[in-house]
Amino acid sequence: MTTPTPGTSGTSGTSGTEPARYDVGGVLLPRPFKIRRFGHFGFNSDHLDESIAFYTDLLGFRVTDEVSLLDQVPPELRSLVEGVVTDPRMIFTSNSSDHHALLLAHRTFGTVNGNDRIAKDITLSQITWQVGTLQEVHDAEEYLRAKGVEFGRVGRDMPGGNWHIYFRDPDDNMVELYYGMEQVGWSRNSKPHAMHYRGFDDRPPLPQMSEAAEVREALDKGIDIHSGWRPAESHLAETHDVGGILLPRPFKVTKLGPVSVFTERMDEMVTYYTELLGFEHVEESAYRGKRIVFLRNGTEHHSFVLADKALRGMLGLSEHSSCLSMGMEVGSYRQLRAAVEFLQSHGHTLVEGIPPELYAGIDYAAHLRDPDGHLVCLYYYMEQVGWDGRPRPSSERRTVTGTWPDALEPLSDTYVDQTYMGPLG
Repeated sequence: MTTPTPGTSGTSGTSGTEPARYDVGGVLLPRPFKIRRFGHFGFNSDHLDESIAFYTDLLGFRVTDEVSLLDQVPPELRSLVEGVVTDPRMIFTSNSSDHHALLLAHRTFGTVNGNDRIAKDITLSQITWQVGTLQEVHDAEEYLRAKGVEFGRVGRDMPGGNWHIYFRDPDDNMVELYYGMEQVGWSRNSKPHAMHYRGFDDRPPLPQMSEAAEVREALDKGIDIHSGWRPAESHLAETHDVGGILLPRPFKVTKLGPVSVFTERMDEMVTYYTELLGFEHVEESAYRGKRIVFLRNGTEHHSFVLADKALRGMLGLSEHSSCLSMGMEVGSYRQLRAAVEFLQSHGHTLVEGIPPELYAGIDYAAHLRDPDGHLVCLYYYMEQVGWDGRPRPSSERRTVTGTWPDALEPLSDTYVDQTYMGPLG
């Protein structure tokens, strides 16, 4: 088979019958990119201030930037946007060194962004997946356009500095592939707005300068590189011992995902995410006769779940959103137990009756609603899939008891996923 050169479209075999393959960092793959992990997401909220408090004060995300949508649109469109948007704030929050993991904006931001142009229950402003290089973002655009995918934006957003392409899936969810998220360091200062001149509103030429070169250029321009946003968290008392570190709450969200969504186009969505974007089909389950499909892009059992939308009403979940749940992993089983007690003591009623068929590969989990009714799934463990790509048989999974034990016996893959890299606080 002819090997394509780096950065170019794949070529089929000489017989013309073999599928195209692409050189991705020296490895031949079925598409010119490889999704490495779930990166971040956005919620469009009717209760923006309450949602900010919920995700920051309660769950521990920190605000890394705040901008106005009115400052992000061309001057000729400002009056039009003002007539639609109730609250123009865009709040960037993070649970790690990534500039943002969760973008919060008003529900009317979704209207301007086109999130609800077809389906009024899309409250996810974006579902974002990270690839390994800028070259992959560049090549993914050509590949997806050739497949007839409908595109949104292409370029590099500020704040955050991530190079990206935005496009739509069969349910009209906005999907993003990106490379190069800004990292926020020990001082908690994000990149100053004066450095946002390095944003792009269209396809950037390659190669681009490095982040280190951008900093040198900013210094040469006389920009104070330490003048970026810094979160104000002095109102939070650090009284909980979390593995030897005092934090404002007895747990730390150490990983984002999996994403679970409802769909009425199951076959289309499965085909789109597996054949076009390269997710692996892990397994399927059913609840009350309705189909649930688990997909992965790494070694975790699943990073994306598709569930029959008929289940939404059966489970009594909010009809306003097609998002079933957003997973958030905490650092340990002890932290998960402590999180349950903490949330209940702060007046939050946990959502009971979410069937385990919706989160196969996770054992103990707790569910709660945010101020808009979005479901958050807190968990401590995700089954790992080995070299042969097979999940653990359901008969060998841990049995979850109604009364949670004080401690658990370890499984073969307990605490084997990558540890949280930064300090907990």
